[in-house]
Amino acid sequence: MSESPFYKAPIDPAEKPILDNLVHIRDSLELLKADKSKYIRSQDVVSYYEKLIDQVHDLNDIRTTKRDEQNRLDVVLDDCLQLISLFFLTIGRNNEAPAAYSVTSSIKRLLDHLKEAGYYSPKDLGGISNELDRIAHSVEQGNGKHNEHMLLLLRTRVNNCQATLAELRQGLSSISPELMPIFERLVSILRSLSGLNVVLKFPVDDVKDYQRQLREIEKELGAHEAPSTESSLEDQYLQRLSHVDYTDKAAYQGKDLVVDFLGRVMLWSEIMMQRKGVIEDRFQQKVDELYKIRAHLEKLHLTQAWSLRETDLWSYQRRLDRIDEARVNGMFVDADGKPADLYEQRAMLYLLRKSYATIYHMITSSEPVSEALLPIYNQLLTLRKCLFEVKNSGGVSSARELYPYSMKLNSIDNMRHDGKFIVNGDIPEGQGSVTSLLSECFEVAYELRADAEREEAEDDDEDEEVRMKLEQARLEEEESGDVVPEMTEVDGDDEVEEDEEDGGGLVRTESRRAK
Repeated sequence: MSESPFYKAPIDPAEKPILDNLVHIRDSLELLKADKSKYIRSQDVVSYYEKLIDQVHDLNDIRTTKRDEQNRLDVVLDDCLQLISLFFLTIGRNNEAPAAYSVTSSIKRLLDHLKEAGYYSPKDLGGISNELDRIAHSVEQGNGKHNEHMLLLLRTRVNNCQATLAELRQGLSSISPELMPIFERLVSILRSLSGLNVVLKFPVDDVKDYQRQLREIEKELGAHEAPSTESSLEDQYLQRLSHVDYTDKAAYQGKDLVVDFLGRVMLWSEIMMQRKGVIEDRFQQKVDELYKIRAHLEKLHLTQAWSLRETDLWSYQRRLDRIDEARVNGMFVDADGKPADLYEQRAMLYLLRKSYATIYHMITSSEPVSEALLPIYNQLLTLRKCLFEVKNSGGVSSARELYPYSMKLNSIDNMRHDGKFIVNGDIPEGQGSVTSLLSECFEVAYELRADAEREEAEDDDEDEEVRMKLEQARLEEEESGDVVPEMTEVDGDDEVEEDEEDGGGLVRTESRRAK
């Protein structure tokens, strides 16, 4: 079991039975998550969800005057809510309010890390904003269907995320449309440099190429700033970062913000060239752990459609939370409590943020289909892709070429009973999505077949028209008496004479031998 961040035990004796019940619920959910021998059933998830809501109700009755208290009970409750949220995604109930809890957790982490890193683009904020709007709609749709305490908790989390998002957006509001493409390019370069900084072999040539691009942008902006020799590069970077307050429009007006950000990116590239990917030994173990988490998440992301059970993400979330919450005043510290230097700090923050972003993308791209129906759903996705590729490449020349697709579609269609897919006696969530996808595949296959049959009919009509014309020409020749002479073998002693009247043309005359 992944350990949660350490917090003190509850002080109020009345909370201890609730804590024991929550620990039992969490352990049961973990056992359910680990059992891969059978699919997760909706009724099991709903049963645990109702038990969890009962504990939340009891806790609220106790904490009428201490809503802000935080102890181990709150951490275990968060574990249970995270797991239940991921279970709702696993059974295909993505659009229901409980499924939003894990998404809001990832969004809050990402927004906090963007603010801490001090660089982001409108595109980064746009996708998060759309997801928050979708979550807010799901929460409002949950009125009357889910516990009001749960809905209130989700509304609070969404509001907190939207407040941070508004603050970040305000930081970019002073950049003019003319300068925004340059700013976005600088964000892309800094993000690329941060990615190069954590590869196994430091790519010197790639970093130099980005430095060349930065000098080009510097000329384009007409800004030149001589490097300071009074302090180290890291101190200069920290000084610039400490002054970053994009909400202060008096300090940053358009071009000033972009030029200041350019200076930060150039300083970071110089720091990278100095360190060349070398991490201090006291943080190497933590960096290695972040490397492993990122590698495992990227592997899961590649095989997500076929092998991911959303609940598998919980252990990675908890490991990342443990690392993130172990920081002191935002700084990574070693075993002795000493903070990391700027270089290690930024490298570890990038790896942490990258892993959280991967989890966020996997959660938000989860299909609203139960894992019991995912094999069928994925087969239909593959069939649809193949059918559209055939259609875009010009279709088929004969309807027979569609037989393999038709056979597979019919075999999937025959799996339904009374119009529903039934797995192990249950009717899994996501019936509408699978049925809609199956209907779409049938429609595309029908269009391809109709086009092929129409082309075959047109070819047959053309052949028939040619045959009729030839037959008509033969009848007309017979009626006029102009019969086409048959070819006869020419004797070897035939003579070819020149016809003077025809202007020297050649005619063939037959001279037979005297017998």
